Amino acid sequence: MSDHRSDQPVVIVERSEGGLGGFLLGLAVGAGIALLWAPKTGEETRRQLKNTGRRLRTAASEKAEDIQEALSGGYERTRDRIDEGLDSARQTLDEKRESAHDAFDAGKSAVKSARSELERRLSESKAARAAAGAGGNRESAHEDD
Repeated sequence: MSDHRSDQPVVIVERSEGGLGGFLLGLAVGAGIALLWAPKTGEETRRQLKNTGRRLRTAASEKAEDIQEALSGGYERTRDRIDEGLDSARQTLDEKRESAHDAFDAGKSAVKSARSELERRLSESKAARAAAGAGGNRESAHEDD
């Protein structure tokens, strides 16, 4: 008879207690080996590390300045483009406002002109009607005779 458990996959979990203690031990062993096998004296190694640190600090400082200049230049260019866009928008707005004002004035003038013309025609019409009415009254008075 076959065992059903042997057909099933088996998972094995291992726990290790490696952590900070193992890391510190490895660090100490590595530092000790490096000191034993170092081709230079401690003073030479410290001087070399100091010089390398200075070069790295200088290079990092130069890179930081380059980045700052690039960002500053980009900021200035962006600000200039925005200012140009705002100036263009203001100019367009002023032109549109002036065109609207001119159109309003032209409309106002056209209304005045049309009103004057209408008033003139109305006066002429009233005068013609009054003249026709006065002439008609004379004719009817003449006919009565």
